[in-house]
Amino acid sequence: MIRLRRQLIACSALACAVTPAVAQISFTSAVTLALKNSPKVKTAQADVDKARATLEELKDAYIPNVVGASSIGPPSYGFPLGQPSIYNLNSQSLVFSYPQRDYVRAAKASLEASTLSLKDVRESVAEDTAITYLALNRDLERQAVLQEQQGFADHLVTIVQERLSAGQDTPIDLTSARLTAAQIHLVRLRMNDETIADQAHLARLLGLPSQGLGTSVSSVPPIAPPQAANPSTTIISATSPAVASAYALAASKREIAFAENRYLLRPQITLDAQYSRFAKFNNLQDYYFRFQQNNAAIGIQITLPFFDAARKAKARGADADAAHAEHDADSVRDQFLDIRLKAQHATAELAVRAEIATLDQQLAQQNLDALTVQLNSGNGNSATAQMTPKDEQTSRIAEREKFLAVLNANFDLQQAQISLMRESGDLESWLSAAFQAQPVAPAKPQAK
Repeated sequence: MIRLRRQLIACSALACAVTPAVAQISFTSAVTLALKNSPKVKTAQADVDKARATLEELKDAYIPNVVGASSIGPPSYGFPLGQPSIYNLNSQSLVFSYPQRDYVRAAKASLEASTLSLKDVRESVAEDTAITYLALNRDLERQAVLQEQQGFADHLVTIVQERLSAGQDTPIDLTSARLTAAQIHLVRLRMNDETIADQAHLARLLGLPSQGLGTSVSSVPPIAPPQAANPSTTIISATSPAVASAYALAASKREIAFAENRYLLRPQITLDAQYSRFAKFNNLQDYYFRFQQNNAAIGIQITLPFFDAARKAKARGADADAAHAEHDADSVRDQFLDIRLKAQHATAELAVRAEIATLDQQLAQQNLDALTVQLNSGNGNSATAQMTPKDEQTSRIAEREKFLAVLNANFDLQQAQISLMRESGDLESWLSAAFQAQPVAPAKPQAK
């Protein structure tokens, strides 16, 4: 009866405990805010804008430009010096150039590389946000479990103290119980530090204050179980935004090198046009026969480079840059394949570990249930030792320890699955399905 009363008091204290209000945010809202506020995403988007502007600049070289100028001044003395125009208009445009076409293709490849790099950065930020969100969710659940475990450990210390006073236990038993409570308290402090770190990191990703930031378990979309690794499939489907971006950048470098090598001995044609209105205040009409104020000219200029040592050296440098970019792309591809293959095997192993931890916790819970039945009804067998409240608290502490292992194992599995989805190119489709299943909602404060 005394034990039951103490349990009721402990449960009432837990139920009446007041925690500060938290800003609970859903999984989809977290990913959306992170993609919106991430400096990495904004930087990659700026690179895309710059690459698109560079492509437009190269294409616009074929559009005539117009430049105006004026040379107004006081009347001149003697023979007119310089161009005596009141104003003039000049226009120039590229008509034909072998290297220009290669530069345009290089700019297109560079734009593609920037776009793929943006996609890779977005997936990286989404992966980081998803893993941090799940980590914080695990941390909050772990804090509740540790609080329960701490209550069981403190209750165990009280029971052992009473048993020691009654002569049923020894000082060693009390020291052991106090050591268990102290160890759980140390774990709580460490886990609290991890919770604060994950909370702060998620807050920085979302651009929200970290104080009271919470998660919603129901908003986390289900993750498909891992599939067995297939080496042949891995080689055939060797694709990711990072790998594709590296090869697109290498293609851009190769086009630039091709353009530099095609500069010499190939004509370049430009269109030139000019209009000038000459002035009379500088006495130009007195020195030229048949003077007129309006003058215009239009023509085509053909340039044929024969020899340019600096250009040859620049072409060799461009060839080296292209070879360097191609080898870098191969390295990125090989690294990607190695990481993905390891992730596939690691995910399968973590799935088995999570299953083992779950079964271990279930076994501990079943033993605890059996012990509770024996305590309430008695085992009816005088030959076996009678179960005590001390045994019950010890079993409850052990069961909570197993449940903590389940939380950690499940998080490790989820983290590996998300990383594998990114390496396999399935992360975007998984997030898209989550967005369709659950609309994005802003964070809202809730009393816990």
